[in-house]
Amino acid sequence: MKLWHNAKFREQLAGYLFILPNFAGYLLFVLLPILFSLYLVFVDWEYLKGFAGIKWVGLDNFRALADDPKFTKSLQHNLLFTAISVPASMVIGLLLAVVMNKYVYFKNTLRTLIFLPYMSSLAAVSVIWSILYNSTSGPINAFLRSIGIAHPPGWLASPHSSMYAIIIMSVWMTIGYTMVIYLAGLQGISKDLYEASEIDGASKARQLLQITIPMLTPTTFLILVTQLIWSFQVFAPVAIMSQGGPIDSSMVLSYHIYLQAFRFYKMGYAAAMSWVLFAIIFVVTIIQWQSQKRWQNHF
Repeated sequence: MKLWHNAKFREQLAGYLFILPNFAGYLLFVLLPILFSLYLVFVDWEYLKGFAGIKWVGLDNFRALADDPKFTKSLQHNLLFTAISVPASMVIGLLLAVVMNKYVYFKNTLRTLIFLPYMSSLAAVSVIWSILYNSTSGPINAFLRSIGIAHPPGWLASPHSSMYAIIIMSVWMTIGYTMVIYLAGLQGISKDLYEASEIDGASKARQLLQITIPMLTPTTFLILVTQLIWSFQVFAPVAIMSQGGPIDSSMVLSYHIYLQAFRFYKMGYAAAMSWVLFAIIFVVTIIQWQSQKRWQNHF
C-alpha cells in the first residue's frame, strides 16, 4: 500500500500502461515473428500440415543456398538493380533539386508533379508501366517506331531488357523522393558561399562541384542509406510486371523468397534466404555508418 501511495511509482506505472498496447502489438506482430523466422532457418516446415510438419534439418538450408543457381542469379540481379538505380536516382534528383531551388516558373506545380509518382500506389504504377512496356501495342514502342526505330526493345518480354525496364520505372518513381530531400538540404547552405564564389569568378558548374555537393554530404548519406536498403528489398515491381521472368532474367531475392515460401511451401529455406538478405543489408549499412565520418571529412 505504501508503494501505491508513492507518487513516483504511480507516475511510472501510468507511463508503462500507456505504452503497453503499442508494446503488446510490437511483441505479437514483430518480435515473435522475427524469432520464429530465426527458428525456421534450422527446420524444414510444410506449413499446410501445421506444426506437425516441422522437421529439424540443422544447417541444411544454408548448404542448399550454395547449390541454388536461382539464389546466385537473384543476388546478381539485386546488385545490378542497386548499382544502377541508386546512383541514377540520386544524380537526377540532385540536378532537379538544384534547378527547382532557383527561380523557375511553376516551381510548386513542377515539384508536386515530380514527387507525385513516389506517393502513388506502387502496384498501380507497376500495372501502368506494364502497359506502357507492351512490346507490340505499348505506347513506348509505338513512339520508337514512329521515329524510325524498326525493332524497338522487347522490354518486359525480353530476357535482355526486362531487368533494365524495371530499373527505369523504379528510378522514375524515386527521383521525387531524392529531389525533395536534396531540396531540404539546399535550404541549409548559406547564400554567402555562392556570392563569394561569384566574386571570385566561379562558374555554375564549379559552384555545384565545390560548394553544393560537399555541403550536401550529410543529405547524400541519408539518401544513400535509405535507397540502398530499399533497392535490396525491391519486390512489387518484379512481382507485378515480370514475375521474375522471362527465364528468370528479372528474378530478385525478395521475389525468390516469396516463391519458395508461398508457391513451393519451403518455409525453412525461404527463412534462410530472408536472413541472408537481412545480413547483406545489415553489413552494407554498418559499413556506411563506419565510413560516414571519413567520407564527410574527405569533402
